[in-house]
Amino acid sequence: MKYSTILILIITLSLGSCDYTDYNEKDYLLKDDIYSDLDRVKSALTGVYTDLPAGFTQVGQAMIASASDDAVFANDADPIHRYFNGAWSTSRPLDSKWNFYYPIRRANQLLDEVENYTYEERLYDKDPTYEVLMQELERYKYEARTLRAFYYFELAKRYGDIPFYTSVLTEEEANTIERTPFEEIIDFIVQECDSAAAVLPDSYIDQRDKETGRVTKGAAMAIKAKALLYAASPLHNESRSTEAWEKAAEAAYDIINSGTYSLLNNYSDVFNNYSNGNSELILERRQGNSNNFERINFPVGYVGGSSGNTPTQNLVDAYEMKDSGMNINDAGSGYDAANPYQGRDPRFEASILYNGATFKGQTIEVFNGGTNGAPQRYATPTGYYLKKYLIESINLEAPNVTEKEHTWVLFRYAEVLLNYAEAMNEAYGPESPGSFGMTALQAVNMVRARSGMPDFPSGLSKDAFRTKLRNERRVELAFEGHRFWDIRRWEIGEQTNQIYKMEVTQEGNNFSYSKELLTTRNFEPKMYLYPIPFNETVINTNLTQNPGW
Repeated sequence: MKYSTILILIITLSLGSCDYTDYNEKDYLLKDDIYSDLDRVKSALTGVYTDLPAGFTQVGQAMIASASDDAVFANDADPIHRYFNGAWSTSRPLDSKWNFYYPIRRANQLLDEVENYTYEERLYDKDPTYEVLMQELERYKYEARTLRAFYYFELAKRYGDIPFYTSVLTEEEANTIERTPFEEIIDFIVQECDSAAAVLPDSYIDQRDKETGRVTKGAAMAIKAKALLYAASPLHNESRSTEAWEKAAEAAYDIINSGTYSLLNNYSDVFNNYSNGNSELILERRQGNSNNFERINFPVGYVGGSSGNTPTQNLVDAYEMKDSGMNINDAGSGYDAANPYQGRDPRFEASILYNGATFKGQTIEVFNGGTNGAPQRYATPTGYYLKKYLIESINLEAPNVTEKEHTWVLFRYAEVLLNYAEAMNEAYGPESPGSFGMTALQAVNMVRARSGMPDFPSGLSKDAFRTKLRNERRVELAFEGHRFWDIRRWEIGEQTNQIYKMEVTQEGNNFSYSKELLTTRNFEPKMYLYPIPFNETVINTNLTQNPGW
């Protein structure tokens, strides 16, 4: 598939300062040349897109899942381990994304500068017409505003209160700006996304350049819905306001009710089909040909593999039994501890490699002395290997090494349904439609039906539904970058610090399985928010630090 240049063209706009909100006169040397030309304006917009994140190697070589109870990164020297080994600090930040102020600044500059030009030199162009060009320019502005809202959300979910501005700052302004309350940031995101959703197209197939990978009306709506979900969650909703949950439910329902998106029939296809026919994708981050993710995450024992993000027993236990729809610890679930992987939720098979699974035509062996087990270096510490997002057909063996394009899902329809179910349950309970046409129960059952899982039972209390829904969210969205943040917005960090593994022992032609505690990680209340980077507080003494840091 040919990728749109909107996500791979990188323009050179100089930004050289330690402070990401800082002013740098070099940025203005060629601004007339850039913003007086519509083609260069489009390239400037591309520069706002280029910082869209991909979570394949979010910290060091690891996915953010390995900083949650869903995974352990096999290489214990990777920076991901600083989250819980005491080395995470203001002077050693992780995944700070403070550099999202770069694309925010680019967006501000673009929005400021294009107002200074009429582009009359294009007035007599016939193909495309001046009117078409001006319509596209107007759309560029809303694309920039939507992306800026996304980056502000990414910062706010990490830090809470953050520096906020919508124009290009002077050096003095940048170095004295104070933090704006989280609630005001969310209000801004909602307003921006509402404005953009009224202008942006549902897709770009009918647009002049037919480019894909750009923000759409649905993307703006999804950013708004997610921002409101986080604002309603316990971490930021101290009063436990029901109204906040109602707003989050309404924003998610607007996407559902639009009819623009639908679930694919096969769960695995969501992560293998990135063409225009993928009706589930709302926004994704596209990357060119590579095999880096496979080199990191193919199991040891495969040529070029080094284990990487290894799923925990905690996550494996979250996958229910397919026939009963029950948790493995529930009486009557049908779980057999002697055959722990038999009859499980199909999403387990699609996401995780386990002892006895088949991968690239070989049987996975995680036991001591097995093909993929100890004592090999970086053999899985948990008893499992990652499968989700891996492109199994990539070959790492010379001389026939292959590479393929990779795409990171930022928003998809299943998440919207789960967001809606969560907000509706908190606002109205599991089986009331409120003022909408769908209950929380109906929304979550749509997600489960796609994977062949039984419906949630009717009659669950709000608390029981919440517990089961959180588990559903965990397995549906595993390794997509959600669990780490869900733990924080739900304020359950202290409940997730014990990490378990599966010890597999070979006994002739049979195997025995024993769940064992692998480690107890450190989690402190201050970790619900990130620390403001130390160097930023030195540059700007008005930046107060988050509690505990």
